[in-house]
Amino acid sequence: MPLVRIDALGAGPTRLDALGRAVHEALVETLGIPADDNFQILVGHDGTNGTLRYGGYLGVQRDHGIVYVAITMRCGRTAAQKQALYRRIAELAQAYAGTEPRNVFVTVTENESADWSLGHGAAQYLDAAGA
Repeated sequence: MPLVRIDALGAGPTRLDALGRAVHEALVETLGIPADDNFQILVGHDGTNGTLRYGGYLGVQRDHGIVYVAITMRCGRTAAQKQALYRRIAELAQAYAGTEPRNVFVTVTENESADWSLGHGAAQYLDAAGA
């Protein structure tokens, strides 16, 4: 169950929705995430009340089209699966939201089953493992 946060500079509801769809579809395609496992926080920054900073680190020339995608999920995916995920997110972000692949910055944070409560104050992944 990934939790995804997408922060985009100058993004309104339409672009945020397109970016959310791109990331979710990439997760489904590359990692086999269930289609209804869609938990996202979508945030647009207007450059005045909130902004995003970026540089040209590692020779990637980012600009005002920057999109940060932070994915938190349980551990267990291979490096090859993650690379496929990053590629697919960049492809779909360009196709759906017009975001240049060079402006798609993705991080993955992994944790364990005990680190999730999906509602009702329960640790559903632990409860399911013990059942």
